Amino acid sequence: MVNIAIAGGNGLIGRTVHEVLQEEGKHNVFILTRKKSGPSNPDQQTIAVDYQDVETVKTVLEENNIHTVICTFTMEGNALEKSHLSLVEAASRSSTTKRFIPTSWAIMYPKEAASNLPTLKYYFEALDRLEASDLEYTVIINGMFLDYWGLPHIKTHLLPLVMVLDIENRAAAVPGSGDVPVTFTYSYDAAWFVAKLLDLPQWPKESKIVGDTVTWNEFLQMAEEVTGDKFDTTYDSVEKLKRFEVTELPGHAQLYDKYSKKGLQWFLAAFELMTTDETSYVSRDGSLNEVFPELQPLTVREMLTKCWGKKST
Repeated sequence: MVNIAIAGGNGLIGRTVHEVLQEEGKHNVFILTRKKSGPSNPDQQTIAVDYQDVETVKTVLEENNIHTVICTFTMEGNALEKSHLSLVEAASRSSTTKRFIPTSWAIMYPKEAASNLPTLKYYFEALDRLEASDLEYTVIINGMFLDYWGLPHIKTHLLPLVMVLDIENRAAAVPGSGDVPVTFTYSYDAAWFVAKLLDLPQWPKESKIVGDTVTWNEFLQMAEEVTGDKFDTTYDSVEKLKRFEVTELPGHAQLYDKYSKKGLQWFLAAFELMTTDETSYVSRDGSLNEVFPELQPLTVREMLTKCWGKKST
């Protein structure tokens, strides 16, 4: 048993990882957060920190004998530019901290993607700093989170995001040809693989997790089969996506209170582009699936059947 600190453990994927580690019960788990929590939870050890105060965070890690840091920040705001980089520095200075999982929880981003997603340059900077440190680290590569296409009928802490397939409204806007393989992984499955990963004596630099791999066309076909409905489908060319334009889906309207329409189009186009050239494909070769075959992740068809089958809706 070692002490684990989850940075951002009260949010999105962080909360999922925390739940799984608590359920497994092998390690002593702390949550690092920028905000003080509300009423105390006896099952939750929460430490409020100012990530940009590197020396204080280093002291917090040492005082709590933190062996492993799991970072689960989002790409929004300045989290990667400020908090993430500072936490890497604090962990590298901590005498007790030996392992670090940086924020990623997605694909292995190509460096050229930073031209479309500027915050990624800080992600790459964090990896460079980890490489130069004495910390053992691994990047979690799980493709796209399957949860988004199960909402609101799936257990998840992820927020709604309508991308490519708007299952609730039976509509689709498929990027490119739709024939390129894309990897989808349920957040709780990813968390369970990470829980197992913590006990490995050595970490690879990249920890691949594969829930299921299908093309958008296959995903669409399965969605139509499970729902029994034909989707109103269009195809967005690569050229259109490069202009940061996507076909507006009915479900996008619910997102405009968080994103402007232009901002959402830009965000979706940037990510959808990376599904047209196998950037969002994760190979099973050398993956954690091979190391832990007892873990059987949720498939796309299983998710669709549970969340959108006629008996489920």
